[in-house]
Amino acid sequence: MSILDTKLNHVKTVLILGHVHPDGDCIGSALGLYNYLEAVYPQLEVTLCLEEPSVKFAYLKGFDQIRTDFTEGVSFDLCICLDCSDKERLGEGQNGLELAKDSLCIDHHITNTGYAADNVVIPEASSTCEVLFGLLDEGNITKEIAACIYTGIIHDTGVFKYSCTSAKTMEIAGKMMEKGIDFTSIIDGSFYQKTYVQNQILGRALLESVVFFHGTCIFSAVRKKDMDFYGVTSKDMDGIIDQLRVTEGVECAIFLYETEPQRFKVSLRSNSGLDVSKIAGFFGGGGHVKAAGCTMDGSIYDVINNLSKHIEKQMKELAAVSEPA
Repeated sequence: MSILDTKLNHVKTVLILGHVHPDGDCIGSALGLYNYLEAVYPQLEVTLCLEEPSVKFAYLKGFDQIRTDFTEGVSFDLCICLDCSDKERLGEGQNGLELAKDSLCIDHHITNTGYAADNVVIPEASSTCEVLFGLLDEGNITKEIAACIYTGIIHDTGVFKYSCTSAKTMEIAGKMMEKGIDFTSIIDGSFYQKTYVQNQILGRALLESVVFFHGTCIFSAVRKKDMDFYGVTSKDMDGIIDQLRVTEGVECAIFLYETEPQRFKVSLRSNSGLDVSKIAGFFGGGGHVKAAGCTMDGSIYDVINNLSKHIEKQMKELAAVSEPA
């Protein structure tokens, strides 16, 4: 019996939360758990609250049950937080965590602060969906639950191409495929497919990208006025950082978009020994060694200049280690 089962056997009401701007792994793990509880623990009253997710995940069972009002002032017996490294990243959901009688965090971020009463955090796991799989009774995983778990895995592994992908990751994905999911449609529809305006903003970001540190780093930025011009939101920024990352010769990629005047959401990716989680952590963010993010204030120049200092410091440290004695 997992710690999840132990906690569920002593409660009546459960609140499921994820991080702000929920991505594929957050949505997949949250809906995967929601559907599992609905099937295996029908006696429980389960509420799932997230910021409004992208409609490209509407194929997942339970998508229409996601609440965005965050049930202010309501106390639950158990709050389960998924794919969220610290309570501040829960956004409006933080109130639900604080009011809950008990809490459990299921995550894979190396920067997790252990903010819940109990925390199942496996940094070497590819995704929170991979961690969640280990807590579920495999025999009770339906085709619909499998689709959720598979979705989370492909999004956090870049369809199995990121270094976080392990043999165990592939094994779990294979087991989900054996449940009969339409894995081709899941990959194309939720990961690769883009709308016309998403392609436009991607093209704009690539066209205006800049390389520095002798071509080892690249950045691009999208201002709020440009987002308004194209009619896009934060949900339409998916994939831009990943395209920057695969630029030839690049060791570190940075993408930022303006959420309000002089405030930027920053995404960082590493192709080398750079630990971008440390860089993001310095600015109040977090994530993984090769994929992290944070929010920063100032002009685009200010943001890139401040990030560059930390990138350069790590590059020098890595160069010193690699130099022959």
